[in-house]
Amino acid sequence: QVQLVEAGGGLVQAGGSLRLSCAASGRTFSTYAMGWFRQAPGKEREFVAHINWSGGSTTYADSVKGRFTISRDNAKNTVYLQMNSLKPEDTAVYYCAVKTVVTYDYWGQGTQVTVSS
Repeated sequence: QVQLVEAGGGLVQAGGSLRLSCAASGRTFSTYAMGWFRQAPGKEREFVAHINWSGGSTTYADSVKGRFTISRDNAKNTVYLQMNSLKPEDTAVYYCAVKTVVTYDYWGQGTQVTVSS
């Protein structure tokens, strides 16, 4: 079993920055890939970013490429999402998730990010 706790969300003006964190516990964090997803009101949950077990490979949704950076600190069992140049359309609940083999099997409770125009 893996427990994930996100933090760092909040209200920010357009153009601002936030850094989300996701602390993991329960199993060997460093062996798993991690991802960030988001869900805006009335919309489907969508992929934001992915990082492999070592942090050496990352993938981003086109909508956030060049503005968001995913990273991880395996010594702290934590994955981060640095979000810069935020836009109102980035407003959503952000979730982190653990990818054990093929699918994302464990999810956090989410943290709200609101970007005002």
